[in-house]
Amino acid sequence: MARDITPSFNEVIHSPYRLRICALLQPVTELEFGVVKDLLGITDANLSKNLRVLSDADYIQIRKETSPNRQDRRRLTWIKLTEEGQHAVAAHVAALEQILHTDPGIAE
Repeated sequence: MARDITPSFNEVIHSPYRLRICALLQPVTELEFGVVKDLLGITDANLSKNLRVLSDADYIQIRKETSPNRQDRRRLTWIKLTEEGQHAVAAHVAALEQILHTDPGIAE
């Protein structure tokens, strides 16, 4: 279902780590927590904090599952953009593109 994208700057997504998280999730179905952590080079706590903000905004969905390769009770955490999150990211990117293409000669 294609939706028209209206440029909309998004303070939640614009945070550097959250923007990078969304950029990683945009082209895939989902990513595992450890993969995102390693790609961003941040701590578990920092990633968890940023994921909570995105989750509270309903931009991501988090699911946990047991790992078939582990003997302990720890579970894998999978992250994916929701449909609302995909739309919010597209609108934010459109807003950034709009900013980039604004004539700098225009007085405010």
